[in-house]
Amino acid sequence: MKIKTENRSYDEVAALPSWVHKKPKKPSKLLAKVAHAGLKGELKQVHFTCEKVDMEKAGDGPWMILMNHCSFTDLAIAFEVLKGKPFSIVCTSDALVGKEGVVRSLGCIPTCKFVSDMTLISDMDYALNVNQASVLMYPEAGYSLDGTGTKIPERLGLLLKKLKHPVVMITSYGAFARDPLYNNLQKRDVKVSCQMKCLFTPEELANTKAKQINEVLNEAFTFDYFKWQQENQIEIKEPFRADGLNRILYQCPHCMAEGATEGKGIRLTCKACGATYELDELGRLKGVNVEPKFTHVPDWFAWEREELKKEILNGSYSLEVPCDIAILKNSKALYMVGTGTLRHDAKGFVLDGCEGKLHYEQAPNASYSVNADYFWYEIGDIVSIGTNECLYYCFPKDCDIVAKTRIAAEELYKLSKRKGSALNESC
Repeated sequence: MKIKTENRSYDEVAALPSWVHKKPKKPSKLLAKVAHAGLKGELKQVHFTCEKVDMEKAGDGPWMILMNHCSFTDLAIAFEVLKGKPFSIVCTSDALVGKEGVVRSLGCIPTCKFVSDMTLISDMDYALNVNQASVLMYPEAGYSLDGTGTKIPERLGLLLKKLKHPVVMITSYGAFARDPLYNNLQKRDVKVSCQMKCLFTPEELANTKAKQINEVLNEAFTFDYFKWQQENQIEIKEPFRADGLNRILYQCPHCMAEGATEGKGIRLTCKACGATYELDELGRLKGVNVEPKFTHVPDWFAWEREELKKEILNGSYSLEVPCDIAILKNSKALYMVGTGTLRHDAKGFVLDGCEGKLHYEQAPNASYSVNADYFWYEIGDIVSIGTNECLYYCFPKDCDIVAKTRIAAEELYKLSKRKGSALNESC
């Protein structure tokens, strides 16, 4: 999938009006059928099946639907299992670019990833109660990088209590193995299925504390798809299965070099020290010329997080990379405005560019994560920051910093929250 782009000067884009908020439309039955027909071919290829658990408790809807986010296949799954039922999707605002009318007519509710949006709650309430449509939400917001669950919003339990509708969970199996984000949109021959389960009825929501609801949700969003692949003996024989693996395994555990790993074919190699691993058909790491430090991809990724925590705590974490800059300000186009430098450290993000005309700062406590994506709309890897009025998409030049930046943003947010709690306790 691609996105409409335009080359414009920063001054031109800065002068453009920002988004105008609109209430969600009632989903078009005709467009839903068209979308389902267009996506159905994807599911035929993967021999899709769906298991339903406790769905009799959910009634006929509308429902508040939560789904984990692994790949674009998730969208095809949603249109299949919800066929015949009106539903709105909470989508990222860039999905509207060049096709706002169609996307809104599908009932989609646009929002900016990892940006506070107070209108989103009222929009979901409107869709559920006025449009009488279920609402599908990917609470992780970002795709899973390493096949494990990512953090969900802390106030999600409170939100569900407020909306007072049955909560349905859709969990996919095989979608990550088929099309992991790091692998350059190269699809593997893997069967895909899902489980559709009613987690809470309105009565259960009313009688359950938000903290307990969050505990159930955190359990529902706890998974490890590399482990799932191994336990179910899912063989991935494609010769490109390690392409781009360096995007998540960016630090060598042997020489500690960063940005020197290269995932190509079925191997991951550190160009600094030569340490080479093979990603076998079951998704396990095997040392080719070294004793393996890790045999499980998520374990390596978790180690990188711990190493980054050390950098943050000792004050040595700092990022500074040249990047191409694009701005999303409305649904007309993604505006390519020039080049600049993205910086990130304990004080947060700083973006400077466009010959000194652009300067934007974002504090660590602005969001619990950051929008980080690979081969975004087939343009390149991105880190996106900004506000509901203006989003800045940074395309780093010749470096693998996306995963590390996302981890750093998450850890700096946690640290800012702990410092804030300590300050409140001392007052």
